Amino acid sequence: MNQIVSQSGQNHAGGMRELISFRIGAQEFCVDIMAIREIRGWTAATALPQSPSFVRGVINLRGAVLPIVDLASRLGFESTEANDRNVIIVAQIGEQVVGLLVDAVSDILTITDDMIQPTPDVASETAKTFVRGLIPMEGRMISLIGLERVLPDLELEAA
Repeated sequence: MNQIVSQSGQNHAGGMRELISFRIGAQEFCVDIMAIREIRGWTAATALPQSPSFVRGVINLRGAVLPIVDLASRLGFESTEANDRNVIIVAQIGEQVVGLLVDAVSDILTITDDMIQPTPDVASETAKTFVRGLIPMEGRMISLIGLERVLPDLELEAA
């Protein structure tokens, strides 16, 4: 039986995956549902000095400091003008818990590995860094995002 290990280390038996899809502007993206801890409404973040432009700041999540990443800005789109309609997807990325600011959560998708098409060669290297593949579904194209590259590599930044 084909086994795939997700970003969270969970095995996907038989190549079946559950993904959560969300919108940023007119684009639709998805991530492995096993990496998601919760989805919450927008909360204003406290800015951190000298942080990358895509880091909106931090919020207090039940006593823990949670960095908020503007996923639109991180993916190279125009920065999100956050309002009450936006949501924060709380995700586990390796050892770090981070909030991802998106426009809206769309759906939970159950797919098989053979549904994932490779990222086209015409995509920029930046796009290929984040997009692990494309999923054609019901007349729309959904980009599968690899969360492991969302946060900057702290070792590279320190160098």
